Amino acid sequence: MHINNYRRRFDGVFFLFVVFLIVCIARLFIIQFLRSGYLADKARKQHSLFVELEPRRGAIYDSSLRPQAVNTSVDSLYASPPEIPDKDRKIIIMQLSVILNLDESFLEDRLSRKKSFVWLARKITPEQAQEIKKLKIKGIGFIRESKRCYPNGYLASHVIGFAGLDNAGLEGTELYYDKYLKGQPGWAMMLRDARQKKIDISEKMVSPKNGYDVVLTIDEVIQYIAERELDKAFNTYHAKGASIVVMDPHTGAILALANRPTYDLNEYASVPKDLRRDRAICDMFEPGSVFKIVTASAALEENKVSEEDRFFCENGSYKIATHVLHDHRPHAWLTFREVIEQSSNIGTSKVAQLLGNNLLYKYIRLFGFSSKLGVDLPGEISGVAREPRFWSRISIATLPMGQEIGVTALQLTCAISVIANGGQLMKPYIVREIRDQYAEPIKEFKPKMIRKVISLQTAKRVGKILTGVVNDGTGKLAKIDGVDVAGKTGTGQKLEPNGTYSHSKFTASFIGFAPAEDPVIAIAVVVDEPRPYYFGGVVAAPVFKNVAADALKYLKSKQPINEAVALNALKTTD
Repeated sequence: MHINNYRRRFDGVFFLFVVFLIVCIARLFIIQFLRSGYLADKARKQHSLFVELEPRRGAIYDSSLRPQAVNTSVDSLYASPPEIPDKDRKIIIMQLSVILNLDESFLEDRLSRKKSFVWLARKITPEQAQEIKKLKIKGIGFIRESKRCYPNGYLASHVIGFAGLDNAGLEGTELYYDKYLKGQPGWAMMLRDARQKKIDISEKMVSPKNGYDVVLTIDEVIQYIAERELDKAFNTYHAKGASIVVMDPHTGAILALANRPTYDLNEYASVPKDLRRDRAICDMFEPGSVFKIVTASAALEENKVSEEDRFFCENGSYKIATHVLHDHRPHAWLTFREVIEQSSNIGTSKVAQLLGNNLLYKYIRLFGFSSKLGVDLPGEISGVAREPRFWSRISIATLPMGQEIGVTALQLTCAISVIANGGQLMKPYIVREIRDQYAEPIKEFKPKMIRKVISLQTAKRVGKILTGVVNDGTGKLAKIDGVDVAGKTGTGQKLEPNGTYSHSKFTASFIGFAPAEDPVIAIAVVVDEPRPYYFGGVVAAPVFKNVAADALKYLKSKQPINEAVALNALKTTD
């Protein structure tokens, strides 16, 4: 009996051991063959930290390779919440909140996450990093990242634009050429010890590919001159806004582009969106009398008039259909040349009537109005020019003097360049080339003609008339000592909300080129709602004069240097 009981207990224990052994074998089979990948990955994650390696964003240079946008190395703060002791968490949150100027609720949310890596603050100041390092907080670490820096602050802000926290372009050239500038990120698997502390050993790594550098057509010195003079007019005349574009009329290369109001690129986050707007390419306005260059060019090109043909300007008051046109000063008989020089609305409308609706519209489009010019900056608009079938009975009189049409400052610059370069509409561009890290060009941008607008002979004839505008007409304040200047003034009435033309809000403008016989630069100046003076010949012409005079002196001083560089290059090649 006793032996039988012993045997049953022995068999029972043996059976339990056999079952336990089978369960262990099954468990080992599951671990080894069914869950091995999952567990191995979990082990790797416990002892490895995935870190994305940020590429260096490409720099932006002006045409003389002076830096306009560069990178600086700064600290970014991260945390590993599981490593932070619960008893110290509240104190740590309070300390970091004061140093980083962040809400405690934000930090509490971040530090309560069950992750081994969370960002607390990106690209902090050196002073903030130093204060945090002094605290020696467990579970807090730093990663070096690059921060975009703009050494000239306000200069060319609307051209350069800015890049955000993740070094992604958000405005201007930074946005338009982001795919070249940003580069490609890399990554590294960093080893960690048993306490989850990072060891400076990488298990695997793919190096980041740095971005390419961008070389602008903008010249820093000409840009400074343009902004200095535009700023004076903007403040002197208490204007709502202002724009200036300086261009090489033969190539379409933009040498300077500026707007007011403006902003500091290093403080872009705190700037209202309205200040970031590139008014020169995305603000539309009725140009006023500067638009008369289109009618003048069309009339001469189509042989409808000659310079000495006479027009009766109705002593300053002329009724056409239901509308009465007025000149700013009454005139009787004027030659065609004098009509443009004295900016007679009545005389210009009579010339336009000789052309007719379809021919006038044809030249409006040929000069690039009502279409995008394709400048390599974001936000360009096409403006507005209605087809003749939508014109009213008075459109043939109002369009030639710059009403019933919407244009941009860039379009006006390209239009006056047509006269300056012998009749060609050139595509405007802002970037000369893109370079790799070895300063080798990977892409170059060359001048491109959009279309032939008028003949060389017509361009020269219009140029002579525009020289008379400055010497004897409404543009006398644009005269430069020792240099012949060609240009046209404009004073455009703005529309009121009810659709009528305002008698208190105007757009003052001046477009021109210099020297008149052999143009080097073409300039458009637009000042929005200046006061108390609002005539283009008073407000905008002096800006043109000062910018053109100083820019010509500067370009002349650069020429021997450029020739010396070219000569050395030839010697090296030989």
